Amino acid sequence: MQQFEPLIYGQFYHIYNHAVGGRNLFCEANNYEYFLSLYDKYIEPIADTYAWVLMKNHFHTLVRVKEKEKIGYYKKLNSDRSDDSVRFQTTTDLSEFGEPERVDINNLKRPEPVKHFSHLFNAYGKYLNKRNETRGALFERPFKRKLIDNENYLKQVILYIHNNPIHHGFCEHPIEYPWSSYLSCISIKSTKLHRDAVIGWFDSEANFRAMHNQKVEVMKIEEWLEM
Repeated sequence: MQQFEPLIYGQFYHIYNHAVGGRNLFCEANNYEYFLSLYDKYIEPIADTYAWVLMKNHFHTLVRVKEKEKIGYYKKLNSDRSDDSVRFQTTTDLSEFGEPERVDINNLKRPEPVKHFSHLFNAYGKYLNKRNETRGALFERPFKRKLIDNENYLKQVILYIHNNPIHHGFCEHPIEYPWSSYLSCISIKSTKLHRDAVIGWFDSEANFRAMHNQKVEVMKIEEWLEM
């Protein structure tokens, strides 16, 4: 059985992954939208998201794994494996399991955050293979993750993520690319993205925009990611 390096509760991570064998992860708008819907189902219960970008053959996201107590327990596991997108449901309310004072928490199953990312990749891979009439693994394994332990790196990773489309020649400014969190950061629309924290790290929205207007040394950040 494949062993996964666990994700530590309460810690920030830059998580990223590529398609295998020169495949594309996203070929049309529906693909991006479906991935985001699966991301919401699998990742939102176990992690808070601060930045993300979806590229044709890879993606990046900045998340903070929730504390164990905030993730809670599995409410149920769906026995119908035909739909991976609804295999689990989590809850922090012990009344979901009966009378709280009679619930033995030692017998309850806690979600493992690293496996939720694997479920996301498996579910999306099955969707894309079925849609394109293809077979085989879609994502590289194991997926890449980098622990982020200071605020300066948080800011650098956000700039790196939002500038990824520029680095790969898809646009000249993050505002022009529709499949990243940059637009959510400068919008007033409701979002599950932790926008206020992101803007706070840059001190203000004006400074957030100003720093995204500057040239980002993407290659230097990539060198740090490989350390």
